[in-house]
Amino acid sequence: MWFAVAKFVAVLVASYLLNQVMARRNKTSTPEAATEDDLSVPQPDEGTPQCVFFGDCWTADWCVLCYGNYRYEPIKK
Repeated sequence: MWFAVAKFVAVLVASYLLNQVMARRNKTSTPEAATEDDLSVPQPDEGTPQCVFFGDCWTADWCVLCYGNYRYEPIKK
């Protein structure tokens, strides 16, 4: 019985050591958070007439007038 427990512990330790040796390491630090300046949002020229839609509608217009509310501050819990 004790031989099976010793064998189990030995395999467990060997597995842990092998996992630590072969694990990938990050060579760089954590990436910086995106800011508002990093967004590439297409905007129409000033003075260009724009269509206003109500509901779901398909259009051939390529302009994006609203992208949503993108946050670039961390969420506090």
